[in-house]
Amino acid sequence: MAVRDIYEAIEFLKAEGELLLRRFARSNRGVSYAELRFEVVSHRSAAATNGAPRDSTESENAAFGVAVQVSAAAGCVGHGQAGAEVGALARRPAKLAAVVRAALRGAYDRARVSSREKSVLIKSLGAAARSLEALPIPAPPAIRDEVEAVFRSDPRGVPIESLKGLSLDASRAVSGLGSGIAFNVAAAMTEFRRELFVNTTGSMIVQSFAFSQGDCYVVAQDGDGHQESYDTIGQQRGLECLEEGWRGELMPNPNQSEFSVALAREAQQLAAAPVLRPPDGEVVVVTDPHFNALIAHEIVGHPSEADRALKMEAAYAGRSWFLRSLVDNEVGSTVAAPLLSACSDPSLDGYGHYRYDHEGMPGRRVMHIDSGAFAGFLNSRATAAVLGAEPNGSARASELWHVPLIRMSNTFFLPGESSPERIIADVADGYYVCGNLIPSIAESRENFRISARRIYEIENGRLGRLYRSGSVIADSKGFFTNVDAVGNDLRLIAIPNCGKGQPMQVKRMSNGGPTLRSRARLGGG
Repeated sequence: MAVRDIYEAIEFLKAEGELLLRRFARSNRGVSYAELRFEVVSHRSAAATNGAPRDSTESENAAFGVAVQVSAAAGCVGHGQAGAEVGALARRPAKLAAVVRAALRGAYDRARVSSREKSVLIKSLGAAARSLEALPIPAPPAIRDEVEAVFRSDPRGVPIESLKGLSLDASRAVSGLGSGIAFNVAAAMTEFRRELFVNTTGSMIVQSFAFSQGDCYVVAQDGDGHQESYDTIGQQRGLECLEEGWRGELMPNPNQSEFSVALAREAQQLAAAPVLRPPDGEVVVVTDPHFNALIAHEIVGHPSEADRALKMEAAYAGRSWFLRSLVDNEVGSTVAAPLLSACSDPSLDGYGHYRYDHEGMPGRRVMHIDSGAFAGFLNSRATAAVLGAEPNGSARASELWHVPLIRMSNTFFLPGESSPERIIADVADGYYVCGNLIPSIAESRENFRISARRIYEIENGRLGRLYRSGSVIADSKGFFTNVDAVGNDLRLIAIPNCGKGQPMQVKRMSNGGPTLRSRARLGGG
C-alpha cells in the first residue's frame, strides 16, 4: 500500500532495514558485512536577474545506496556498491524493499567478482600483488542515534513565494545602485535532508539537516574598468538566516539583501580602481579570513583527504604534497611555521557540520597541521587500514546513491592571539589581500596562484590604495613556513560547491581561518 508522505519511507526502513540486511547476509555465502543508506531530500530555490524574477524550482526525491563485503576462502576481501534514485517509488514500501534487495544482490555480485579477480592476480603476480591481500578494515561501532535538524522555519513548509521574494528584493536593491551595475543575479535556496544508516553490525543512525543559502553575482562597469564578483552565504538552518541574518560566532551573515548590496558596492569600487601592477619579488602579504578560506580548502583540505593522497584521484584531480609515498611523506615533518595549525572539525556550527559520516563512523576533529608539523589525514575505514591509522568519520556522499568519498567538513586554520589591526600596523611596506575568487593549483598542490577580490597597499602600518585583479603566487610550504603572525579573528566561510570524484559529487562545507601574515609574490592583470 502506498503512503502519502515520502518521509515515511525512513520509518519503514527503520523498522525493516535491519531484518532485510540480516536475511540477505544469511542467505548469501561469504557476506561478512552489509549496509544500507537511504535519504529523502526536499529542495526549493528561486533566482532573480536585474531586478526581475528569473526562475524557481521545487523538488522532492529519495535515493539509497548499499555496500556489501565478501570474505573469500582464499583470504581476499571483495567490496561491492550499488545505489539508485527512487523518487516516488519510496512511497510504496513493498516495491522499495524489492529494489533494495535487488541492489544488494548486484553489490554482492560485484564483491564476489572483486574477491575472485584479486585471488587470480595474487596467484599470478605473487609478491608484486601483495597490496591486494586482505587488510583488517576496522568495523564501524554499533551506534543507535537520531540527530534532528536545527531550524525555526522548516524548509519543507517554506512557500516558494518566500524564496522568490527574497531573491527579487535583493536583485532590485542591487539594480537600484545605479548604471554602474551592468548585471546581477540573486538566488535563495532552502533544503531539508533526512538520512538513515543501517548495517549488519547493529547501527541505526538517523540524521536530519536543514540548509539555507543565498548567492549573488554582480558585474560592475566604470569606464574601462570591469569587475565580476560573486559570493555565498549559508547556514545549516531554516530560511530565517537569510531573511533576518545570522549572528553566529564563527560564520555570521547579514540578510540576503544586505549581503547582495554590500557585494555590489564593493564591485563598483573595484571597477573604478586600477589593476594591480605586481611588484618585483616577494612582498609581505596580510591575508584576510575570506581569502584564507580558499587556501585552507585547496592547500590543506584536499591534500589531507587520504583517498587523494593514496593516488585514487591522480588521473583526474591530482595527488597530495603531504604524501608522495607511504615511505616518503610529510607526516610528522615541518610544513609550516610553529604559529600555524589547521584542522577539520565537523562538530562546529558551520556549513560542513555533521555527527556521523556515511560509513556510520562518528565525525571528530582531525589535526592536519599541528604547530607547524603535518599531523594527519581525513580517513575512511579502508584508507585508515592502508595508512595504519584510526578511521575519523570522513567518508561522505553528496547523494546517498553515490559511493562515499573522503570529504572535508569545516576545514580551517586555527586562530592565534594577534588582532588583525596589530598585524597590519606592524607592516612597513606590504599588501592586504581580501576575499577569494579563482584558484589555480599545482597537480600535487605544492604551489598555487589564488586571485583575490581586492588588494590594498600597506604603507607604514596603514591601508592605502585599493587595487583589483590581483593574486597571490606562492610555494605552499614556503608560504606556510613564512607565516609570522596569526590573528584572533577566526571566521568560517560557506563553500557551496566543492566538486570531487567521477561521477562528480558536489558537497557543501565551510573553510576559513583568521588573518595571516606571510610572504609571497603578487600577480596582476
